[in-house]
Amino acid sequence: MPEFIKNAIDGALGPVSFFVISVVGFALMILLRRWWTRGWFIGPVAVFAAAFYGLSLTDSDFRAIVAKPDNIPISMLFFLVGFFLWLSFRKMVVNDDLIAQNKPTFEHRESNRRVYCWPDLVYSEFLALILCAIILLVWAYYLKAPLEEPAHPTLTTNPSKAPWYFLGLQEMLVYYDPWLAGVVFPSLIIGGLMAIPYVDPNPKGNGYYTFNERPFSITVFLFGFVVLWVLLIVLGTFLRGPNWNFFGPYSYWDPHLVEALSNISLSTWIWNYVFHQPLPSNIFIREIFGFAIVITYFAVMPPILANFVFRKMYSQLGFIRFNTVAFFLLTMLALPLKMVLRWVFNLQYIVAIPEWFFNI
Repeated sequence: MPEFIKNAIDGALGPVSFFVISVVGFALMILLRRWWTRGWFIGPVAVFAAAFYGLSLTDSDFRAIVAKPDNIPISMLFFLVGFFLWLSFRKMVVNDDLIAQNKPTFEHRESNRRVYCWPDLVYSEFLALILCAIILLVWAYYLKAPLEEPAHPTLTTNPSKAPWYFLGLQEMLVYYDPWLAGVVFPSLIIGGLMAIPYVDPNPKGNGYYTFNERPFSITVFLFGFVVLWVLLIVLGTFLRGPNWNFFGPYSYWDPHLVEALSNISLSTWIWNYVFHQPLPSNIFIREIFGFAIVITYFAVMPPILANFVFRKMYSQLGFIRFNTVAFFLLTMLALPLKMVLRWVFNLQYIVAIPEWFFNI
């Protein structure tokens, strides 16, 4: 691969640009769904992606990261998520056209065809079991487990990464206190998913693919899943290197690279650089500006959303259920906002109370 292409990709995949590209790409995926879900689209794109991936493997630095046995499933995850997103959006577009014509959806047409559990389902599951067993045996034989030497208290691997399914949470540790990123936010994610059946009374979209009937729900869910989960896994796997620094996909992971970052908290910036005063000894006075921003964010934004953005949703859900949805939505959006503040302004915490291990 030409060097200028690799340098351009490395330069375009910095932390800020990676997030901007992810959000813009997600928005285009939603807005242009009727264009990119056409039948002729998936074939050329799949061939181009496979060819580009194979050509990238000729680069030694790219191959050293992507070809690691425990990173190969993440490459497969990237391609499989892309394919199934195309397939699901394809079915959404087709069903939305059928609904607009007052015709039954594809799933409703197939509902009259009865499939028995025995032997149809059990037979298919048995074949899938055999196929998966063969694939796992071949996988285990040719891709050795990346086992290392026994753990040593004075020698830590660099970078030290969590399993792939926790890399999104590990990335959150950069922006929040560990107990918030590792306990509170995962609990809110689980609680929010459990609350969906109780706060969403819309019966449409049950059992069939559709987007026009559930635009808000699908957009919010996919943003949380694709941008704030899958892409954070890709970021943590392929772009986070030694010392948790950012590296381009074709860059050498230099363990001696040290980036000089002056990450400061909001209270330090305001009191030291704006007011030219030392930090107050009283915690509440010191962090009053951060508390004001957080309280305003969670107290003022729900009424604004209810009166100017989601009026119809507020009338359907009512006060309690709408504010529940608004709380989980604002909590989810707090992560990308904090990421942008950290990358662009080197803002470490909005509220920094290390005495109580409360850092937001």
